[in-house]
Amino acid sequence: MQRWNRILDRLRGRPVVWRAADAYGSLLRSIERHGEGLRGVSDDTLRERARALPKTEISEAFALVREAADRVLSMRPFDVQILAGLAMQEGHLAELATGEGKTLAAVAPTFFNALSGRGAHILTFNDYLAGRDAEWMGPVYTFLGLSVGVIQEDMTAEERRLAYAADVTYATAKEVGFDYLRGLLANDPSEIVQRPFHYAIVDEADSILIDEARVPLVIAGNLDESLDSPGGFAALARELRPGVHYAIDENGRNVNLTNPGIDAIEHKLAIADLLGTDQVDTMTRVNAALHAKELLHREVDYLVRDGRIDLIDEFTGRVVEDRHLPDGLQAAVAAKEGLVPGSAGTILGSITLQHLLTRYEKIAGMTATAYTACGELKEFYGLTTIVIPPNAPSIRIDHPDRFFGTAHAKRQALVDEIVATNRSRRPVLVGTASVRESERLAAELREEEVTCRVLNARRDADEAAIIADAGLPGAVTISTNMAGRGTDIRLGGADERDHDEVVKLGGLYVIGTNRHESRRIDNQLRGRAGRQGDPGSTRFFVSLEDPLLERFDLRGLIQPVRIGDGECDHPVVFRELDRTQRIIEGQNLDIRRTLTKYSEMIEQQRVLLQRRRDVALHGSADHDERGVTLALIDRAWRDYLGFVMELRDSIHLRTVARLDPLAEFQKEVIEAFAALLPRLDQEILETLESGIDLDGLGLRAPSSTWTYIVSDDPFRDQLFSKIGGTTMGLGIVVNFPLVALWAIYVKWFRKPRFPRQPAQPGPPEPDR
Repeated sequence: MQRWNRILDRLRGRPVVWRAADAYGSLLRSIERHGEGLRGVSDDTLRERARALPKTEISEAFALVREAADRVLSMRPFDVQILAGLAMQEGHLAELATGEGKTLAAVAPTFFNALSGRGAHILTFNDYLAGRDAEWMGPVYTFLGLSVGVIQEDMTAEERRLAYAADVTYATAKEVGFDYLRGLLANDPSEIVQRPFHYAIVDEADSILIDEARVPLVIAGNLDESLDSPGGFAALARELRPGVHYAIDENGRNVNLTNPGIDAIEHKLAIADLLGTDQVDTMTRVNAALHAKELLHREVDYLVRDGRIDLIDEFTGRVVEDRHLPDGLQAAVAAKEGLVPGSAGTILGSITLQHLLTRYEKIAGMTATAYTACGELKEFYGLTTIVIPPNAPSIRIDHPDRFFGTAHAKRQALVDEIVATNRSRRPVLVGTASVRESERLAAELREEEVTCRVLNARRDADEAAIIADAGLPGAVTISTNMAGRGTDIRLGGADERDHDEVVKLGGLYVIGTNRHESRRIDNQLRGRAGRQGDPGSTRFFVSLEDPLLERFDLRGLIQPVRIGDGECDHPVVFRELDRTQRIIEGQNLDIRRTLTKYSEMIEQQRVLLQRRRDVALHGSADHDERGVTLALIDRAWRDYLGFVMELRDSIHLRTVARLDPLAEFQKEVIEAFAALLPRLDQEILETLESGIDLDGLGLRAPSSTWTYIVSDDPFRDQLFSKIGGTTMGLGIVVNFPLVALWAIYVKWFRKPRFPRQPAQPGPPEPDR
């Protein structure tokens, strides 16, 4: 299969290299020659060689790291790990199979790039991995004379400054992004904790660069006033009945009000016309309440803990700290659960991970599952995927899916399979799609007297201990997804004490209870079995009633095939299942392309305004003068971001007037930004002349930070777009004539928040 993939990749011109040994063979041999000369020298001599190392001597640098790791950690990097390191040194993405030692493979290129004295970052998926890897690999760097720092969520500004000043810094991409945004709002150079970005290796690269890239990092300041109480709308939504007052669309993404529903709301709220332009805010709140009621589910999309809503990441099954839905929807979910909504917030700055990474001079990445996304990684990040062969050939068996007509039949077969495997004492890892599913399955297994451990968003803190024991004989571990968990499952337990016994049993058996939107996520789960040449097997259990297959109507695609309640093995079913997954991947890629098109110009404008801010921040003006200028620039950008978000919410309506939404969006933001700059200059001048103090400017410093889930696809006819795998519509409840009238109103009569000027050319490309 791999041979045919290579041939097809060459024919298609895909950005993937299969024969890493051919690409880096001469360097590998040079590293081995240097290594032979290092084996007999003392530790002090090794350190002296490291201190005297030329900044361009790659072979000797890699040989020094290999020898140091052997002495300090008793871990000598294999040739495949050296090949992966060389690929990352050249700014590529190394695909290295699960269990092949990516953490160690990253040390040599990080060491070499840190020799410049400008710092090197290793960006991980979560705080646990950042701390673990810094502690684990740190002794190698310090042995060779480099300092190591780690960023954790609860650190002070001074602790962060020291960590970023180290030669090598481990951190999550999110924390680096938040610190970058805070630096953009600094009122004094001493408040900036980071130095200019130099080199970064992105761990779990596909998860961070693709799955997380759709969620921008946002820095926001809390306002004193609270949001209008959404409790009344939550109560109203509870009174409305599905199928009567509203309908859920066939893909389970939108809630559509019916005419009886509109009539009922008008009666209950005592308003004349819910669809009138003066009731847009009411319509939005009604939709938010219905969306929260029907499309966002407790223990699937969020948890309720300590009186707050904690959102669950759809790809990893983890709670994501400080992630919010847009204020109205966050408040609607809180009201649905009987909680008091938090205070309103104003966005002060935002950046996507994609744009954050452009601030580095060079980036590289590593993951076990890049191949299926190699084209996207090249398109968005310029990363060529280098497939690194495993140190020992994989003997894992990936069994065909088992397919069922109903969820009940699938669950029963799933339980039977786990019970039977457990009786043989073979360890089982089960990947589920939600907290609710994991806990339901655990309860069913306990009824069958099967002891199991559950790893989900409720027990993230126990992750390492649970995974460490997942390879023990007789272990049954249930996890909500495995993406980004970054911990190997060793056969026989963490110390591999019972390794031989588990090998005889067939190794780890991995079971998936659902197919995911991306084949990469499925492959990440599969990759937990068969590490480093160990035996193992995988299988997915799927039913027509799984949420993903219902949403995309697999039943309609396989109409000629009669499927009852039981198991079905017709080839058409599996062909259409695979095709559905590829279609979904294509749709998500289109969404990311659209997001990039909409955000690129705003990022260029941000860079342009930030240059002006940096001049003021580092200039020679006195403190009060400087403070006024910075505050007014920040307020102008805050207001501009509000305008941009408002524009994005309504831009899809331009399609009714046969206009290109993207072109219209770009035209409007160019005009608005061109008007912003001279107005900002005038405000600064007038403020300095009038002597107004800073307190009168109405700008509060950011008191909290969070990530927002925002509109994924502004082309769709909706107000809120894809949110945690679902969408919410405004346009869908408005009949076509009203949409047309609204489009005309927006185009010709609505006064823009920024005065128009003749179109100006866009700002220059941002510095990389």
